[in-house]
Amino acid sequence: MHALILGAAGMIGRRLVDALVAEGRVGGQPLTALTLLDVVAPAAPEGFTGPVRAEAADLSAPGIAEAAIRARPEVIFHLAAVVSGEAEADFDLGYRVNLDATRALFEAIRAAHAAEGYRPRVVFTSSLAVFGPPFPGIIPDDFSLRPATCYGTQKAMGELLLADYARRGFLDGIGIRLPTICVRPGKPNKAASGFFSGIIREPLAGQPAVLPVPDTVRHWFASPAAAVGFLTHAAGLDLARLGLRRNLTMPGVSATVAEEIEALRRAAGDAAVALIRCEPDERILRIVETWPEAFDPAAATELGFRADDSFDAIVARHVAEFHGG
Repeated sequence: MHALILGAAGMIGRRLVDALVAEGRVGGQPLTALTLLDVVAPAAPEGFTGPVRAEAADLSAPGIAEAAIRARPEVIFHLAAVVSGEAEADFDLGYRVNLDATRALFEAIRAAHAAEGYRPRVVFTSSLAVFGPPFPGIIPDDFSLRPATCYGTQKAMGELLLADYARRGFLDGIGIRLPTICVRPGKPNKAASGFFSGIIREPLAGQPAVLPVPDTVRHWFASPAAAVGFLTHAAGLDLARLGLRRNLTMPGVSATVAEEIEALRRAAGDAAVALIRCEPDERILRIVETWPEAFDPAAATELGFRADDSFDAIVARHVAEFHGG
């Protein structure tokens, strides 16, 4: 099984590569080759003996999508995207990367399908930002797409394209709406949601953190490990069970910022919590206020997708990986 990972240099992309190599299988089949693409060159994984192509490339540039699938990978993980805050700040960049590149990929697959019957499994990472207010207290699977940001609109368009190309038989597609991934390791990115990780990650490392929204803000979370689990599970799922529903909201943990902070307190004490400084940011709050708070992801749960048990479990996973337990 040849796997193509778009966005392979990102945090989730790197972990997905490591997970596939460690397992040695993808979609229930032996992993035989890897193609890794991102706007910066991804690192080739250690311990993998099969052929690896790891290159820097912009999927939205002419000819890149066709080149990406030249070796006809059987499974494609499409993680490449511009994050929410950046997509809102730069309208043209967001649409070029999040929409045009996705269409270019699907069109390249369609052309290969017409020429030789190529029909890969495509796992597309979408977002909770496809939903917009007003929200019910708990959002069901049949809630309408009503994005309130550029990023959410671009992801909703990607979902619709995926479903239509799958309906026409050009590809075997599934879209997974990831919860906000927390705790993200490394340095902050330009995502409006970055503070959700920052108020845990920085204090655990003994560094100050800024909270730009009230602690009453509630959101839907999953750990990086859970996100990788969603992706690998989607790669091997019998999609006949989905019918025409090709995009699913993933399970997660609903928690307020105050509940996040209490989980931090239980893990690292009052000294860590004292490192969080409240600095209201109206721009971030306006974006975050358009995001959903809690879901009933019945369809995904029935199909075997599993998330973390609690926000304490999310923090514990981060502590175990980066702070020696």
